[in-house]
Amino acid sequence: MAKWNLDKLNKGKTMTKYTRSEILDTAKKLVNVERAHDHGDMEDNFTTIAEYWGIHCGFHISPTDVAVMMCLLKIARQKTNPKNAENYLDLAGYSSCAGELSADKPEPEPKPQAVKYQGGKT
Repeated sequence: MAKWNLDKLNKGKTMTKYTRSEILDTAKKLVNVERAHDHGDMEDNFTTIAEYWGIHCGFHISPTDVAVMMCLLKIARQKTNPKNAENYLDLAGYSSCAGELSADKPEPEPKPQAVKYQGGKT
């Protein structure tokens, strides 16, 4: 079984040795301690992101959608660099966030969209 070197992980190096248990344990540490410290409460952060993305896209995006789309981003990045350990860790972390957000409570009803500006050219 492949094993990644955890010592190299935080220094931008590619993976060499790492077990699936180590991936999950490290992802757990990242989502529960480091990311929370850096970005605040996960649900609050994903709700803010969902609101910004929803405004930009013009339709409702839920916090769970944010977590799932971040998983897709990490999967897409693996196509370019399949040996980047951070993508696997982040994928496990975002997947766990999506599961927590989905299982914890139903998604809130979308907020009514604000009326878009209909003015002339500036």
